[in-house]
Amino acid sequence: MKSLTSILIAGTLSFAALALGADKKPFDASTFTALQASGKPILVDVRADWCPTCKAQAPILSSLLATPAFKDYTVLEVDFDTQPDALRQFKVTQQSTLIVFKGKAEKGRSTGDTRKDSIEALLRKGVS
Repeated sequence: MKSLTSILIAGTLSFAALALGADKKPFDASTFTALQASGKPILVDVRADWCPTCKAQAPILSSLLATPAFKDYTVLEVDFDTQPDALRQFKVTQQSTLIVFKGKAEKGRSTGDTRKDSIEALLRKGVS
């Protein structure tokens, strides 16, 4: 029984690792600068814990970022309530804002969007 439990736990952990897809980190300016220099796609996700739109975006982003098309993304989460410098840096006035970068170039942004197809189209701008 113990080995079956171990197998189930290992399988669950492996599945969880696959489901995570893109790398997700809290935003800080030095990490953002380093990622820009690498030329890889970056998603800046401006969110708030209390925001229902942000909560609706989360599973959509998770499912999209777990796909091979978006595996190279790094997600930097900006806390709307505690990171005013980042809000100024990105000229953001609302939570639930998604900003896509490819290297140093901003490729697109949206605010308040909870439609999978349009979020997917936004993410594609960073990998094309």
